[in-house]
Amino acid sequence: MKHLTHFMLLFLFIFSLFALTGCSNQTQASTENPPAAEQSTPAPVKKQPTSVLAADDFSNLQLADPTLPVYDKYTLAERQSDKLPQTLPQLIPYTTAKVAYLTFDDGPDNKNTPAILDILKQAKVKATFFVIGKNVKLYPEMVQRIYDEKQAIGNHSYDHNYTTLYASPAAYIAEMKKTDDAIKAIIGVRPLITRAPGGVTGHFTKAFTTALAANAYVEYGWNVSTADAAPNHPVAQDFIDNVLAQIDNPAISAHPTLLMHCSSNHEETVKALPTIIQILKDRGYTFGVITPMTPSPW
Repeated sequence: MKHLTHFMLLFLFIFSLFALTGCSNQTQASTENPPAAEQSTPAPVKKQPTSVLAADDFSNLQLADPTLPVYDKYTLAERQSDKLPQTLPQLIPYTTAKVAYLTFDDGPDNKNTPAILDILKQAKVKATFFVIGKNVKLYPEMVQRIYDEKQAIGNHSYDHNYTTLYASPAAYIAEMKKTDDAIKAIIGVRPLITRAPGGVTGHFTKAFTTALAANAYVEYGWNVSTADAAPNHPVAQDFIDNVLAQIDNPAISAHPTLLMHCSSNHEETVKALPTIIQILKDRGYTFGVITPMTPSPW
């Protein structure tokens, strides 16, 4: 009987030790892993805008960020039918210094445009693509990709045919509207920026400028030419040399707007682009997109 009592006491002692250990582990686990309901919920990350959609009355276009593309959800015909403003308010250009604007005309295509987009993504820089309406219809997936990758889209006429395009201001605006319609059918918005094929010099009269303003378009040329469309078949190094010869000119160095092309037969532009981007980065430039607030290149 005495031995049995000792055995019972030993059993109770061991049982108590196990109970205490289990309690301690449970308390530690409870401290280290509080119930899900008690864990703090992280604050939602505020999503930064990737483009700006013009208000019905264009009142939201006085922007400070030169990296945000600007579009309109209405075509000109829709603005007219809905009795919405068809002219832009007076806008103050960006004051940000050392912003470079890479621009590519005549696209899109299915070879050089995607190659250029790949380079831009790798380099993490912005650019503007002035597209031709007939090419928009041929390569809608490229228009969608430009838009999705937060690059800017501008209007560069429908056919790029000087004879019909510059026949009159009405003919010019009609081509812009036709290209707008083609762009909006793909991405649901249209650009407010245009670039005259061949530039305005020798093509525009005052009537053309008046017609553009009356239809909420802003025309943008360039002040640094790579000459990648020259007729003597230049090569990539020629384009690089052309940029180096112009970029330090004080008249343009604050806001250089570079003219290049992304259509077929511009493989040399693709080859030159990484070096051109590096030249600008080495000089301390950031990269913006053309919008109605972009400082005039002239």
